[in-house]
Amino acid sequence: MSKNKRSTRNEVFTAAQAQSQGITTRNVMKEDFGVEIPVESIPLPSKGVVYPTDSSLHAQETVDVTAMTAREEDILTSRALIKKGTVITELLRSCLVNKDINPDHILSGDRNALMTAIRITGYGSDYVVEVECPDCDEKSKQTFDLTGLPIKRLEILPIDIGANCFEVELPLTKKRIQFKFLTGTDEREMSVTSERRKKSGFQADSLITQRFRQQVASIDGIVDQGKINMFINNMPAGDSLFLRKYIDKHEPGIEMKAWMECPNCFEHSEVRLPMGASFFWPDVE
Repeated sequence: MSKNKRSTRNEVFTAAQAQSQGITTRNVMKEDFGVEIPVESIPLPSKGVVYPTDSSLHAQETVDVTAMTAREEDILTSRALIKKGTVITELLRSCLVNKDINPDHILSGDRNALMTAIRITGYGSDYVVEVECPDCDEKSKQTFDLTGLPIKRLEILPIDIGANCFEVELPLTKKRIQFKFLTGTDEREMSVTSERRKKSGFQADSLITQRFRQQVASIDGIVDQGKINMFINNMPAGDSLFLRKYIDKHEPGIEMKAWMECPNCFEHSEVRLPMGASFFWPDVE
């Protein structure tokens, strides 16, 4: 994107704010310090097809975000937001140019794409993180280029225009499953449910069934949540595996995988990048 286009967009946005508030504003960073916060257009892996027709994201293949500033670093270190589990949501809200967009309603895959892009605008594309070699299990620090992570775009069509709802038939029971891809709201609800279970003394993990309960909207037209939960708990393992793989294969987002060379065994292997603290707080030398 050219500098002139960014400048025009920033000026239009500032003017629109001033007009809506009925006051005169100045771009202090630009006018007094000669510094302009860049705006970048970030591709949406979902291509916007899953958002309602009245949403600002509907059919939008890109979203504009501003580069990270010290204000966003304040968000990342807010103990209150960390405790509430809303740090990423508030970071996205702060960086999105279009303030009508609710970050909680954005697909998790789209959120990850935006989050990765925002991290690049703030600290650059190099991501230094410790990973484990799949061949010898030796851990080592590796540097990955975040700009090289491939975008996995949505390739299947929803059941209706602007609907986050897809359909597939299970191979064993032959049931027609309608499911959705998770959003920021869904992810937070799952986290809250997990914490409540822990506080209630439940130690057993139920990540597979919990995720299905959040994603499955109907089974052969049955929408009663109690009946859906009963089916999920007793679903044949073959159907469960098929559904997980199908959703994972088609879920849009960023492929958080890259290649590493192990300094111990010298094997060249593909690894999944962990989203640790250094993702937003890289070491500065």
